[in-house]
Amino acid sequence: MCGIFGSFDQHGAAIPDRELAAMAAALRHRGPDDHGVFQAPGVAIGNQRLSIIDLAGGHQPFVSADGRIAVVQNGEIYNYRELAAELATLGTPCRTTCDTEVILRWYEREGIACLRRFNGMFAIAVWDARERAVYLGRDRLGVKPLFVHGRGGRWWFASEIKGILAAGAPRALDAVALHHLLSFNYVPPPWTLFSGISHLMPGHWMRLHADGVRTVRWWDLADQAPVERPESAWIEEIAATLDDAVRLRMRADVPFGAFLSGGVDSSSVVGSMRRHQAEPVHTFAIGFHEERFDESPFAAEAAQRFATIHACRKLGPELIDDWPAAVWHCDQPHGDVSFLPMLALSRMARDQVKMVLTGDGGDELFAGYEKYAQWSQRRAAQADDDTAWRDYHACTSVFTETAKQALYTTAQAAATRGADAYDPAAAVFARSRHLDRTSQLCYLDCMLLLPGNNLVKPDRTTMAAALEARDPFLDPRLVELAFRMPGRLKLHQGETKHLLKRAVAPLIGHGLAYRAKTMFTVPIGEWFKDRLRTLLTAVLCDPRSEARGLFRPAAVRALIDDHLSGSANRTRELRLLIAIELWQRTFIDALHLRPPSFADLDVAWEKTP
Repeated sequence: MCGIFGSFDQHGAAIPDRELAAMAAALRHRGPDDHGVFQAPGVAIGNQRLSIIDLAGGHQPFVSADGRIAVVQNGEIYNYRELAAELATLGTPCRTTCDTEVILRWYEREGIACLRRFNGMFAIAVWDARERAVYLGRDRLGVKPLFVHGRGGRWWFASEIKGILAAGAPRALDAVALHHLLSFNYVPPPWTLFSGISHLMPGHWMRLHADGVRTVRWWDLADQAPVERPESAWIEEIAATLDDAVRLRMRADVPFGAFLSGGVDSSSVVGSMRRHQAEPVHTFAIGFHEERFDESPFAAEAAQRFATIHACRKLGPELIDDWPAAVWHCDQPHGDVSFLPMLALSRMARDQVKMVLTGDGGDELFAGYEKYAQWSQRRAAQADDDTAWRDYHACTSVFTETAKQALYTTAQAAATRGADAYDPAAAVFARSRHLDRTSQLCYLDCMLLLPGNNLVKPDRTTMAAALEARDPFLDPRLVELAFRMPGRLKLHQGETKHLLKRAVAPLIGHGLAYRAKTMFTVPIGEWFKDRLRTLLTAVLCDPRSEARGLFRPAAVRALIDDHLSGSANRTRELRLLIAIELWQRTFIDALHLRPPSFADLDVAWEKTP
């Protein structure tokens, strides 16, 4: 687990040391244990390392014996032992037990096609002097991020956008990306909110060369085709594959544990960990004082079932103090404020361990969201495809297209004229027409929601605490299995995760498998009405905010009034607009080199007792 960065000049000009130093400094929180850079004429690739495997021998970059190939990686290759053993039989033994050396050796043999061999989460950069090219590659579902910016024959890349900004990239808002953000609640990749900076898509590689840039999709979940099998066969394979995915992700040379919510996914992961580990598992949970938002009793139930060493912390409105820091770590605004408890959870876990396993991905693979069931019951589910998917997009958007036009100033409306926030979803649906509609919904969230938001959350919050997060549900074997399964076995008569629950119930118990789902969220809508009431006006009605010319002040005030009066629940809209303004002050007004506070952003407010 690390941060990677670098630059490539198509004309062979030297990469300034000051740029590399600035990029490394911006990413140091991702890898405080070690630092390394490889340089050649016109290219530099670097790494900030968080040491998890082969602590002594895993220094990056890894360079070939002839000096012509150099590799840096952010992530982990979980099947590195098997791949190293295969290399040894082929006469190419590894000198270390580090997974990054395995990447180098397989690249030497197969070039960038080697990506298909790796079971892991990764973003890699390879300098190949034989081709005078840099290859950038990203894992199948985008667990590890990688951003790219190019201008004037130069390219910069980094694990976080702030690494590229530190090198001097322009800081300008992309109006179309903002238009998409207001619908999706996150910026759908490959867009970012920074004009000229893009997110390399999951399952893609990019080649930077003097002749130009080439991007190739090397893996697509939509390549899976539905298969008819007895339910018992699916159940057996799900249970066995998940168990082995957990086993692989327990490979580490440092203490580790697990995040535990008491839901189906995290409980299943901890149950499997207990099978493969003699000593008790360290588990960590967050709760809230507001009972209807509090999952901690379920986490405690799971911890008791598996006899874990359990730590839990309950949070209140003081959590909001970290909102500016969370925006800084994420580089972009997110309306999802569960980033805040996740940050607190990561810090708590880091006091005891250096790596955790999580349950991320289970909802997207096995149709775990209530929105799937709710939408499937709508008449739109029987409509033609285009009508159905537009309906789904509209009913899941924070701001509909009509609401955005009412919110925009004349200038912002002009800047986004012709933009359609349905376009990112339409492109995804077009690739999955052969799937049933439930599987198409899952595919949409795997392609956009996971890399755009739900995997950003564990990556950025754990990296902020110098902690590694691993997600067994995103093992490619389990991912592909889930998309060979017909959608009716995932969402069955309104029951979400139908077959997954049957597969894991013997392990976690009927009570945990079939309890009502609770979203991991924050009661911020309630807090807006009392203890955080002044925050709304301090951020959204400040002259500095209103002067940006993006949103009509009267429209913003109307949203606030609706929420405070109780005439409408505007929680989603208000928390997204706050995140956007905090982002503007953090990255556009000035470039903060460390996580800011509200005071640093000139936001003056007091919590109401």
